[in-house]
Amino acid sequence: MSERAFLLEQFQDYLTFERGLSDRTLSAYLRDLERLRTFLEEEEGTHRPQDVQARHLRAWIYHLREEGLAASSIRRAQSSVRSYFGFLLAEGLLEADPSDRMESPRVGRKLPDHLTRQEVEALLEAPVPDHELYWRDRAILELLYATGIRVSELVELPLRALDVDEGFLTVFGKGAKERLVPVGGPALRVLQRYLRELRGRLEGTGAGGRRGEGRVFLSVRGGPLSRQAVFNLVRKAAARAGIERAISPHTLRHTFATHLLEGGADLAAVQELLGHADISTTQIYTHLDRTHLLETHRRHHPRGGE
Repeated sequence: MSERAFLLEQFQDYLTFERGLSDRTLSAYLRDLERLRTFLEEEEGTHRPQDVQARHLRAWIYHLREEGLAASSIRRAQSSVRSYFGFLLAEGLLEADPSDRMESPRVGRKLPDHLTRQEVEALLEAPVPDHELYWRDRAILELLYATGIRVSELVELPLRALDVDEGFLTVFGKGAKERLVPVGGPALRVLQRYLRELRGRLEGTGAGGRRGEGRVFLSVRGGPLSRQAVFNLVRKAAARAGIERAISPHTLRHTFATHLLEGGADLAAVQELLGHADISTTQIYTHLDRTHLLETHRRHHPRGGE
């Protein structure tokens, strides 16, 4: 997504000459929009403002919370985005404003979109077995669901972070913080198969000193994998799995957390596994499906039956 497609120069002129914003305020607005533009491209695969929907903006607001932004900073970012889409609407470039019902950080928090267990199984089985990148692609999908790591953490994962004997990853998260994350048997076996049969061949195709740079996951040219490549992989796998709604690598992170809590995991443990600095960020996952809660109550409470 380019700045030209997003019409940021025209919006900057509008803010400067029609609204008369100060340089400091103008810089803040443009910084907020650049953050949104990057998120839409890397996490949602959305390349034009005309394609932005309300669900994209909800996902972006949650992403800002997960990044650790203060509520005041998120509200300012929302103001920037509302002004931007209002400008596009006034210019006749949009038919509807996707930010019209954008909620503040403390109002009506909803559980992010996640997959059912059946959808996860279909997604993991989606890579084509006779494709040359099958074991890499399968390992990526398995690892995203098994560990809940962020796509940025996955593409930057170094080989030294793997402890295949114990079944753990050392994940290097935000602010240089480290956390241990269990991998689980199925994902570990696929990962080992990828490392044993494919990664060395991919690294051998790398040019010059760049090679794989010690990363676990490599591109077909032998260099480190990009976040956009992982997004494209998830999108294609979802299409093959018959999942009609748009999903991203972050959807698997949400699914990881949701399925853990539905299985009875402690909220504090999920917080640690996700690498959330504040448990209030993790608490959004407590808004679980009513059917699951009713079933849990029936099974475990002495008076939960008929």
